Amino acid sequence: MDANALKERVAELSPWFHNIDLGHGVWTAPEHFLGDYPGFKFRRFADALPADLTGRTVLDIGCNAGFYSLEMKRRGAARVLGIDSDDRYLAQARLAAEALGGAGDIEFRNLSVYDVGALGERFDVVVFMGVLYHLRHPLLALDLIREHVADDLMLFQTMQQGADDLSDVPANHPFHKPGTFDPPDYFNDPGYPKLHFIEREFADDWTNWWAPNRAASEAMLRAAGFTVEAQPDHDVYICRVAPVPYAEYGPAAVYPAKGVR
Repeated sequence: MDANALKERVAELSPWFHNIDLGHGVWTAPEHFLGDYPGFKFRRFADALPADLTGRTVLDIGCNAGFYSLEMKRRGAARVLGIDSDDRYLAQARLAAEALGGAGDIEFRNLSVYDVGALGERFDVVVFMGVLYHLRHPLLALDLIREHVADDLMLFQTMQQGADDLSDVPANHPFHKPGTFDPPDYFNDPGYPKLHFIEREFADDWTNWWAPNRAASEAMLRAAGFTVEAQPDHDVYICRVAPVPYAEYGPAAVYPAKGVR
């Protein structure tokens, strides 16, 4: 399509959070407050991902306008599925794929992260970028991803607040300091895993519920059955599936089926 038609379709679907270059001099969000986002962020850690995804499958959870879905397809992925629970974002993603020649190569579907089990398949690469802190039940989401769809690699990002320190946390926490009734001191350490709860709004967004510190992000990933292989950016992690801790005691993810009373 020509530039004018493309501009009209971009305007019809505005506002956009992904500022994507669609060609013909058309960007989806030229006035974006972060500029070339998420492009400039991706360039900071792009080299940490496999350059060649030929024959591999990718699931992009919370795909928004499809930036990462498109990038994974450019690397040769055989199948790319982007899911989101917002129909406008999905329409944006389909337009971006159409404009960039990938309309027939990427599937976009309305699906919540809590319902990934309905897909009935596992993926070589799971992209889970910028979603965790928008969820009321973040650890459940990680549990469900590990249980149902992650087969090898996960690209993970979350907003983080607080210290970057990592405390030496004991595997088994005592109630008190030995010989006292005083609580252990490490709960007050800056590097103890903390998931800060945002009751109302963060940056004018009422869907920002959580802001983990670095220790909490890494601890939650481990608890869900992922191992951190690399941290190529301060809030970005390259993870691999690993044994789920305490799996011998039963499944960690408990999520009732819809319609069950």
